[in-house]
This record gives sequence, C-alpha cells and structure tokens, in this order.
Amino acid sequence: MSEEVLACVEPSKARRWFGVGCFVVLAFILVLIAINAPSRNLWASGFLAVVGLCALWMAWKMYHETAVDIELTETELKDTRGHRLTALSNIARVEKGMFAFKPTGGFILHLKQPIPRKWAPGLWWSTGRKIGVGGITHRHQTKLMAELIDAKKDVRD
Repeated sequence: MSEEVLACVEPSKARRWFGVGCFVVLAFILVLIAINAPSRNLWASGFLAVVGLCALWMAWKMYHETAVDIELTETELKDTRGHRLTALSNIARVEKGMFAFKPTGGFILHLKQPIPRKWAPGLWWSTGRKIGVGGITHRHQTKLMAELIDAKKDVRD
C-alpha cells in the first residue's frame, strides 16, 4: 500500500533537454578536437578524447536520472522509482534562503544521521549529512516541498 503524495517535484522538460544537449555538444566538440588536432602530442589528444567521453557519459547519466520525480509523503522523501532519499524523521532543518549553498531554485536538507553519498545530476545530491534538491526542477514545486517539509518538521518537534 502506497502512501499519499503530499508534494511532487518534477524536472522541467526544457531544462532537462538543454542540460543533456550541452553535455552532448561538449562531448562532440572535445572528441572532434582530439581527432582533428594538428598537435603531435598524443597525450593531449587522448586527454581530450577521455574528457569528451566523460561528457557523453554525463549526458546519459543526466538523461537517465532526470526521468523520475521526487515525491514527499507523510514519512519520507523518495523518487518515483522507489529510491528513498531520507525519512522525514531524519531531517534536522531545511535551508532555503537566498544565500544558502543550494541547487538552483532548490533547497538543502540537513540530516541528523548521515546517508550514503549519491548524485542524480540536475535533480538531487547527497553528501552524507546534506541533501540538495533542485537544479533543473520547477522553482515553485521545490519551494512548496521545502515549506511542507519545514512545516512537518515544526509539527514533529
């Protein structure tokens, strides 16, 4: 039995395709330069090719990871694939101010207990005791989710 979803943050389709497209174009340019470089330095050409392939991998990762939404339920924050970001009881505070180190248009959750490091480019990241949500998401949806998490935390405390 699934819980009721209180708020949902979905990636903006235009921002998603723009981000993936930028990585693909960067990969294409770097690999093209590596192949056509007049330089006789094989190391430099190899380095450009490797960085280009890494950019192509990032494009694939961003495309794959931004195919899901982030959902807030009564007990947890999770994505639509079922991956649990954190339990609401593990959230110490929500940081959503203008000068906070946070993803674009998003918010930061400070946690009581650390969680494994993970990164979904453009959507969310975790560094142990912090989770950042935002990036290519809709600003009004992340603001609503941050306010709901903050309100639930205040009621709990």
